[in-house]
Amino acid sequence: MTNWPVHGRITGPIVMIGFGSIGKGMLPLIERHFEYDKSRFVVIDPNDADRHLLDERGIKFVHAAVTRENYRDLLAPLLTAGAGQGFCVNVSVDISSRAVMELCRELGALYVDTVAEPWAGFYFDKSAGPGARTNYALREDILDARRQKPGGTTAVSCCGANPGMVSWFVKQALLNIAADLGMKVEEPKSREEWARLMQQVGVKGIHIAERDTQRATSEKPMGVFVNTWSVEGFVSEGVQPAELGWGTHETWMPENGRTHEKGSQAAIYLLQPGANTRVRTWCPTPGPQYGFLVTHNEAISIADFFTVRENGKAVYRPTCHYAYHPCNEAVLSLHEMFGDAGRVQEKHHILTENEIVDGVDELGVLLYGHGKNAYWYGSQLSIEETRKLAPYQNATGLQVTSAVLAGMVWALENPDAGIVEADEVDFRRCLEVQTPYLGPVVGVYTDWTPLDGRPGFFQEDIDTSDPWQFRNVLVR
Repeated sequence: MTNWPVHGRITGPIVMIGFGSIGKGMLPLIERHFEYDKSRFVVIDPNDADRHLLDERGIKFVHAAVTRENYRDLLAPLLTAGAGQGFCVNVSVDISSRAVMELCRELGALYVDTVAEPWAGFYFDKSAGPGARTNYALREDILDARRQKPGGTTAVSCCGANPGMVSWFVKQALLNIAADLGMKVEEPKSREEWARLMQQVGVKGIHIAERDTQRATSEKPMGVFVNTWSVEGFVSEGVQPAELGWGTHETWMPENGRTHEKGSQAAIYLLQPGANTRVRTWCPTPGPQYGFLVTHNEAISIADFFTVRENGKAVYRPTCHYAYHPCNEAVLSLHEMFGDAGRVQEKHHILTENEIVDGVDELGVLLYGHGKNAYWYGSQLSIEETRKLAPYQNATGLQVTSAVLAGMVWALENPDAGIVEADEVDFRRCLEVQTPYLGPVVGVYTDWTPLDGRPGFFQEDIDTSDPWQFRNVLVR
């Protein structure tokens, strides 16, 4: 495309926190799709390695770390400079999403982020129990902010590829399955109607099923953590406890599984790190594969969103979790890291679009257990197409940045919606904005189940009465 649509006008300053792989990828999308005053576009990051991209454009760069001590003094003047409504695009790590979000709402500035992030130190705090270090706890903290101050200026929480885009895929996939089953249904208009529809369709669970096949021009050297997106972000979530939305059909829980005492009760966690926990899953290109049960916000928010309650009791809820096979270099990096007692490599490297030979980030949702067994719906974005669509990012990055773009558009069009999750926004509008950047978006049915070929040479503790029990999905 050469005539990119302008989706709206940002009347005040744009403040982007973070200029890593996602921040750099946001630049061309903001330039293409919004009218704004370039003199009031500010980027903040403690690393100035790529500031030349901003200098070339005349965009102000603040070379600083945003901390618990300085965030108000640093951000408030930038977000309120001049007239109009400011917009904060938070694509950082180690900066409290809640703190920045609440400041933006105090100032009347719009806000979007890709993850519910805590202040630095949270993920590695040995004084905190595992339950306190979960994404469940981080999400409950954001929901507490909403309960304390409902309504008001829009803040879109957790609006990247996943969490974010995948919540929109789930709704479209659900409607597709219902139609293919011959069900005549009107598109739900409320959370309760969506949950009832998923219950009626018979979905037992959802994998956020991803396979990244992007390959580098050189193999990973020892002592370097290589990834296609933020190493700090991946390591942080990877050492958190494995978490999953816990479905009402489940009859077995791992011995190291734990529930939560407060909140929605929509999820459990395991007493082991997610990036060292494997699950059986399926994607169109590889077919059956192992994935890592890395904790993600969407595993909890999707399960919570589609819960059916009667008299206050959950009578239906799908199991939901991430099932992630990262690029081969990242798999080797994890193997090396956990082999060294979980000590992360000192050197980190994110593969740029110029270093990747070929490959696809195949990211979608696998809805399973219904009348047609299992259905994968998602994006098959290649590095070749990414290069044609937008600069400064690989396929993984573009799936994230285009979702942030969609969240920004929705916030501009709905500026007084309060704090919202991706599950609660208009999925059709967001996909309309994002789909031009996603490559092929396909839906594929499969007969595969986690019991295929089992038991093999060795006896296994499996449940043959229901292929889609977590007992059969978890690799033990």
